[in-house]
Amino acid sequence: MRSIRPLLAVTGLAAALALTATACGPTGDQGLDKPSATGSAADGNSAGLPGDLADKLKEQGVDPEKWKNGEWKNWDRDTWLREAKDFVNPVIEGLWKPDRMRSAESPQKTMAAGAVSGDQGVTDPEPRPVRAEPEKKPYHLNAAPVGKVFFDSPQGSMVCSATVVKDPKNPGRSNLVWTAGHCVHAGGAGGWYRNIAFVPAYNDLGKSPAQLENAAPQEIAPYGVYWADWVATSNEWISQGGPTGGEGAPYDYAVMHVKPENGTKSLEETVGVALDIDFAAPEAGDIPAMGAWGYPAAPPYDGALMHKCVDRPGRLSISSGTPAMWRIGCTMTGGSSGGGWFSEQPDGKLALVSNTSIGPVTSGWLAGPRLDRGAQSIYTMMSDKFAGR
Repeated sequence: MRSIRPLLAVTGLAAALALTATACGPTGDQGLDKPSATGSAADGNSAGLPGDLADKLKEQGVDPEKWKNGEWKNWDRDTWLREAKDFVNPVIEGLWKPDRMRSAESPQKTMAAGAVSGDQGVTDPEPRPVRAEPEKKPYHLNAAPVGKVFFDSPQGSMVCSATVVKDPKNPGRSNLVWTAGHCVHAGGAGGWYRNIAFVPAYNDLGKSPAQLENAAPQEIAPYGVYWADWVATSNEWISQGGPTGGEGAPYDYAVMHVKPENGTKSLEETVGVALDIDFAAPEAGDIPAMGAWGYPAAPPYDGALMHKCVDRPGRLSISSGTPAMWRIGCTMTGGSSGGGWFSEQPDGKLALVSNTSIGPVTSGWLAGPRLDRGAQSIYTMMSDKFAGR
């Protein structure tokens, strides 16, 4: 197996996210909050939903009271909200308790890579596996922007990975999180997932599953739990995404806007860092290394620990007429989906350049989309939507 040490040493990715300034230590006193910048949950109605969100739910045929009492578990395909404008994510306070987080499964069974087809001469040789290395602990000092996304699907509670990114319209006060489209939307055969929440630096001290059973809340969620109040993914993922990625895989990215339940401090201020995004990364051959971070949850991993892989990226074409994806050697499995890929910029800082989308059943490599103008337009739209808020 190829060693990743030379790459780590040459690129500066060894220090990785530790070089960021985690100005605020974990407090453990953050909680859940309410969707859509519409005021506190106490406004509105007895279900604890802001008035305009309650109205939106009713427009979609959803009774807010029933939703809070478990109606979200009804996955009737005829009423499953799927269009970009239909996203709703009412907060159910206390839903994502530590034991429910631990029981969430990876979406690997729905995202295992299918056969590569349609190669137009832009697929590079398959990379040799790079063994994922555990991130140094505590995570809030070494990889504070990385965390877990929890959500509910028809198959049950699921988990992905994600990254805190900067917000151009709210400099220094970002509430934006980057993840994979398949971590928020089922693609062509389904709709928006439910109860979507983000936990940065999950399991901060890197405890084992057994140790987590008795861990304090601030050890599991050092910065608290942030519910998504709006999410956007690509139209290509919504229309073409499939169980194995499908032709939507090159567009498998999403941006979440999140808010804490208590306080007015932004996610970036609380965590202490947010990463830039590079939408004009050079060709694969011009990048010496990319690092992928995440929480692999499928065997042989258990989802408790943050891991990382660093490798020189190549190209993967999954079908004709779609953009080539990045591909690196990496043994991370399901659960790492949505986790950020980073590369060092000319100024020595790291920027997000992709996210984990698909990988083979053998877990020898990962592939992620190139972030181009389409991805940038979604990011810009999200920033504009919450400008000054």
